[in-house]
Amino acid sequence: MKSTLETLEDNKVKLSVELEQSELDRGIDMAFKKIAKEVRMPGFRDGKAPRKLLEARIGIAAARQQAIQDSVPVYLAQAVREHSIDLIATPDVSLTSGEEDGVVAFDATCEVRPVVTVPGYQGLRVELPAIVAAEEDIEEAVASERRRHGELADVDRPAQAGDYITVDLAGTRDGNPVPGLNTDDWVYEIGRGWVAPTFDEEVTGSVKGATLTFNATPNGTELPADFTVTVQRVQVLELAELTDEWVSEHVAEHDTVEAWRAGITERISGIKLNQARNMLVERVTDALADLVDIEAPEVMVANDLQNRVQNTIQQFQAQGIALDQWLSATGQDTNAFIESMRGQSQKAAKADLALRAVAVAEGLEVTSDDLDLEFQRVAMQVGQKVAQVRKAYEKNDAIPDLSAQIAKSKALDWLLHNVTMVDPEGNALDRDTVLGHSDHDHDHDHDHDHDHDHDHD
Repeated sequence: MKSTLETLEDNKVKLSVELEQSELDRGIDMAFKKIAKEVRMPGFRDGKAPRKLLEARIGIAAARQQAIQDSVPVYLAQAVREHSIDLIATPDVSLTSGEEDGVVAFDATCEVRPVVTVPGYQGLRVELPAIVAAEEDIEEAVASERRRHGELADVDRPAQAGDYITVDLAGTRDGNPVPGLNTDDWVYEIGRGWVAPTFDEEVTGSVKGATLTFNATPNGTELPADFTVTVQRVQVLELAELTDEWVSEHVAEHDTVEAWRAGITERISGIKLNQARNMLVERVTDALADLVDIEAPEVMVANDLQNRVQNTIQQFQAQGIALDQWLSATGQDTNAFIESMRGQSQKAAKADLALRAVAVAEGLEVTSDDLDLEFQRVAMQVGQKVAQVRKAYEKNDAIPDLSAQIAKSKALDWLLHNVTMVDPEGNALDRDTVLGHSDHDHDHDHDHDHDHDHDHD
């Protein structure tokens, strides 16, 4: 086989492939063997008729067509490997000669993955939630627990924000009760905003025994309703003094105010740290994708979008949710549902290009040891022997793609170890804390698991 490569515009190349006569002859011979299984010849078992007899009966043209049909994909794949073409779409193939006789040759127009550079990736900066509990977070947690153990006491004054009122509530529309707006002896904290946008304003200043009538639009609706509110009681929440004795009596695992506050600080900080970790990879890849100054090829976006939609549907099915019912409940049609994910797919395609660029720029090569480790991981995942997994990758010509995915993972790891992390106030976050490193394991892999997104045969 002979092949040449020509660069075209719009991230395309043209492969021109010419088959040697010996290669075509082998293909024709294989075609006759295939035809022999389909043609019955008197005196011969199925598939055993000799080629010369078949050729005399049906001619060589049919076998030649079959040979060309079978050979083109094989030699196209070989040419793609020889020229290290990074295909992102099925090539457009056209036969240029040899359909009936002579040398068989074909052209293949291939759309390839663009090669980009991402200037500025070394100074990447991402914003994450603060990883330490703020004083107001601690105070709110303390106040919440104290309120939980507080006691309501009657007051003889007009109700104000933060007070608790016990009311009989009636909501009607055209004289008919509005579902959810009719109840007696309902205790409500003024300021919650639970009923209607103007409800709190209407009841503020009311006193015990008052009956209020007003018109308001209930939350979650578009039509106004007539309200009648009878105030039975006005109360305040009285809180016990915060002492070590109170903590020992009401808070499990802590005996002093200081110990309790330290426990709250640790708990909230842990939650915030986990939030930051969960956002880290997405924030880094989004920031990296923003450095790509070209539009991602539509075929890359479409492929990612298709996989994203399929994964979402599978998640729905696993949860017992019917897609059509979910679409109806959310007021979407199928096209709107798909298009809602397009932005994510566009960023994912750009991130793919950018991670490959970082891997090249930083010289992050994939070694045979890297491949061996991945084969071992996949073998454990699918319950097969390592040799079987390796053979499947080789048979499907998938090792180049696997190598690219490993390189991308290395690039992401490099970024996670070099990106500047800040909180919403612009304060630098400790990278080792976010990544989960201790003082003794800086040289070891961190906790983040990056999916390679490759299929296994």
